[in-house]
Amino acid sequence: MPTASKKKAARKRSPANKWLVLRRSRIHGRGVYARADIPKGTRLIEYTGERISNAEADRRYDDESMKSHHTFLFILNNRTCIDAASGGNISRFINHKCDPNCVAWIEGQHIWIDALRDIPQGEELGYDYEFDFLPGYKVEDLEFYGCRCGSPKCRGTIVDVPKSKRHLLQELKRRRTAREASQAKAAPRRRATTHR
Repeated sequence: MPTASKKKAARKRSPANKWLVLRRSRIHGRGVYARADIPKGTRLIEYTGERISNAEADRRYDDESMKSHHTFLFILNNRTCIDAASGGNISRFINHKCDPNCVAWIEGQHIWIDALRDIPQGEELGYDYEFDFLPGYKVEDLEFYGCRCGSPKCRGTIVDVPKSKRHLLQELKRRRTAREASQAKAAPRRRATTHR
C-alpha cells in the first residue's frame, strides 16, 4: 500500500489539468497553453484563490503605486474578489486576449474558464479581461492597462472601452505606433556576416 508521501509525489508528477500546460508567454510573463486539441465549449478550469473583500483587494493592489499593472484579482460579485496570488492554480496565468479563444463564466460562487472555440494543441489560451472603464479615464490610463496580445484585433488595452469613448483608443493606437517607430529608429543596426 502506497504511503502518503508516495501519493503526494505521484500527484506532483502527474499533470494537474489534462488540457493545460504552463510555459513562457509571448504576450506577458508566463502563459497557459493547450496541452492537446481542445473542443469548443470544454470546461477547462476553475479560477481559484483566496476570497477577499473589494476593500482588501484595493489595499493589496494599489494601481497608483505600481509602475506597471499586474494583478491576479477576479471580481466574483459586488462584495467578493478572488485573489489567485494566494492559493490560486494555473488559471491565474491565462493572459488577456482582445481576440479570445476562452471565456470566463461566473456560476454561483465559482468562476470557470471555458473554450470559446476549438483550440489547437500548442496555442496560448486567453480571454478578454473586460476591465471596467472608470469615469475620467484618459489615454494614459488605457496605456497603464496596456495589452500586448498581438492580435490584428488588439485594442491596445485590457480595458473594455465604451463606444462613446472609442476616440481614446484611436489616440492610444497613434501613440503606440509613434513609439514603435521611434524604437525602431533607435535600434542599433548590425552588419550581417556569414559564417564559414
